[in-house]
Amino acid sequence: MPRLWDISPPVQEGAPVFPGDTPYQQHWAASIAPGCPVNVSTLTLSPHVGAHADAPLHYEEGGTPVGALALDAYLGPCRVIHAIDRGALVTWEHIAHALQDLPARVLVRTYQRAPVERWDPQLAAFAPETIARLADAGVRLVGIDTASIDPAESKTLDSHQVIRRRGLRVLENLVLDDVPEGDYELIALPLKLTSADASPVRAVLRPLA
Repeated sequence: MPRLWDISPPVQEGAPVFPGDTPYQQHWAASIAPGCPVNVSTLTLSPHVGAHADAPLHYEEGGTPVGALALDAYLGPCRVIHAIDRGALVTWEHIAHALQDLPARVLVRTYQRAPVERWDPQLAAFAPETIARLADAGVRLVGIDTASIDPAESKTLDSHQVIRRRGLRVLENLVLDDVPEGDYELIALPLKLTSADASPVRAVLRPLA
């Protein structure tokens, strides 16, 4: 069986979320006992916990919810590009070494080791110009191993607005620690949450056939 790279962080109590967002919580609505044959849990969470797909509704008034998005952008050939410890913004120069014959999906690794157990206020993000040039190159989905494609303190979300204008899709909070730079097949389908601004995904990579 081909190797799978699981590029999703663990989702559990204590998993980091944007300050002010809803943390993950799990409670048991039913437990196996005499007269009860099953365990059933109740989850409370932000759809931005863990690896997730943002929908236009997240950054556009009246935008499309995640459950109405076409799935094709989240499935298919992608390229993992390393821009590790290159500062606050991923610029074109940081990824220029790996841009020949780009597939439609690009995932950028910025961490040596992703901080899956803590919030990182200094997270790396995309420069808006980088997103625009990737769109010009035919890229349809961008992903990053941080909690946002914009700086944590941004109130204008410039890179998200490029995504909105250019019709791209975005994945955030990936874990690319052990993934060599190169080309893969991405599988990261969002749930059909009909009115939500984002969805958790179980993002995986596998070798191209």
